[in-house]
Amino acid sequence: MKTINKILLVALAMVSFSCDDILEDDISNDTVQTIAPLNGEEIESNVAKFQWGSLKGADKYRVQVFAANQTVVLDSLVENKTSLTYPLSEGVYQWRVRGENFAYQSAYSVQSSFTMFVSDDLTNQQVVLSSPDDDIFINFTNVTLNWLTLTNATSYSIEVVNVANGQQAFQNPTITGTSVTMNNPGLADGVYEWRVKAKNANNDTETLQYSHRKFSLDRTVPNQPGFAQGSTPPDSLTPVLAPNTTITFTWTNPADSGSVMSPVTYMVQFSNDNFATAPFLSADAPQTTYSQSFSAGTYYWRVVAKDKAGNTSVPSVIRKFVVG
Repeated sequence: MKTINKILLVALAMVSFSCDDILEDDISNDTVQTIAPLNGEEIESNVAKFQWGSLKGADKYRVQVFAANQTVVLDSLVENKTSLTYPLSEGVYQWRVRGENFAYQSAYSVQSSFTMFVSDDLTNQQVVLSSPDDDIFINFTNVTLNWLTLTNATSYSIEVVNVANGQQAFQNPTITGTSVTMNNPGLADGVYEWRVKAKNANNDTETLQYSHRKFSLDRTVPNQPGFAQGSTPPDSLTPVLAPNTTITFTWTNPADSGSVMSPVTYMVQFSNDNFATAPFLSADAPQTTYSQSFSAGTYYWRVVAKDKAGNTSVPSVIRKFVVG
């Protein structure tokens, strides 16, 4: 009987392991078709836009770019899209792409060679933004915006716009450096787009489009976590909970009242002296529930909400439970 059970367990494991393989399309004999850059193409810009055709059964693509000496310049996995823009200095490069899914990889496309060269004419070039990251959440107004130097640019123009109402929050049309710090304490919470364009005064050209990213300003503190009827464990010295068994802690969090809804996570804190001293355990919880086991004793717990912008709520009321 034991032998039969072992065989069944092995068989079940093999079925589970191969289930994803069965569901995924086998693309190992397929090839992705490249669109741009074409073999032998010359690109008058500081960025290359790689484009390829969609491959049935692939949900992501691996793009590789090599310098003339075959060193890897880029090895990037792109999900759910068929293009990638990447900054490159002057030189000769080769690139290729393959499709991938959970179980299979296609063959790489035929490697294509292309040449990058930078002109004094900035029309087809782009300013490459470096920080902050796109779609970041922040809770401060002295934001420093940074970008990379664009060869042949004599100055840069920057503007920051409130996405909701289109109002301009900041503008400087003649920056000679590659960073600027906004310091506007009166800036309202909201989503902002910052845009940078480069100019060459020597030939009166500028980048055709602004390079842009967004950030969300959120200074609203998350609401205090609470406890609804039925939240566990009960705030009581009874019933006594069994030692070293998993206890599920649950709480509630009222809806965010701010204009920007930064994602909220929680920190669950535990004490054995009613928080007269620092908690002996602080654990992160992505949702309004957390599980933990404890040895015998009387314990106190509370929850703090924190959002992605860096704001922290006041702690919840303290609740107690007994393990015996």
